[in-house]
Amino acid sequence: MKRSIWFWLYFVITVILAVYFSVRIIMTGMGRGQIAHVHNISINANIDNKDLSALAGAANLPPNTATYSVNLANMNARIGAIPGVRESAVRRLPNGNLVIKASFYQAVALWTDGENYFPLSADGTIVNQPQQTRDEGNVVFRGTVPDDISEITKAAHNLVGELDYMEWIEDRRWNLVTLGGITVMLPESNPIAAMGSLLSLNHNHNLLNKDIKIIDMRDEARILIK
Repeated sequence: MKRSIWFWLYFVITVILAVYFSVRIIMTGMGRGQIAHVHNISINANIDNKDLSALAGAANLPPNTATYSVNLANMNARIGAIPGVRESAVRRLPNGNLVIKASFYQAVALWTDGENYFPLSADGTIVNQPQQTRDEGNVVFRGTVPDDISEITKAAHNLVGELDYMEWIEDRRWNLVTLGGITVMLPESNPIAAMGSLLSLNHNHNLLNKDIKIIDMRDEARILIK
């Protein structure tokens, strides 16, 4: 008898839940009820204090937009087209609202085409956000760049007061060009150590302010100055 009571109790609860969710689904499909419309769009980014107005603009919807009328793929494509966005995803919540997650490239340097300056990420991606003025606190690159510039950028920051730009030569080594017009030819094997030596020479002998054109450091046994 007791087992029979529990059976019917579970049966009634199951029927009630089935009816409840069926009604909710039908109401949502008909555009009625609280969850049938988008009331809120939350945006999350991987960079603190980032201006998210461009994301908000790409995700903007008219008031009382029906939840299931929103094409998530199209919205995500608009967000992904925003300069600086590396990855993005749009998700519909059970309550009808939307959540946007965006990952931005994090700039570690600048890249220049000779006229404008573009943010440059650590993986060598040039972000299409040009500016006409140079931020003097950033290392600047020209031409093609390799897939990983994180270590060379950190080393170059020690010379940022003297550095005009860095250039990747023949896909294998770096040239460093100073603000005074000196071309420093760094070795292929250990350019960061060579930059440390250059920094020491400049500190002791004011080398980068002398009337020279080329400092060739490709031979580890000696430095050629022209």
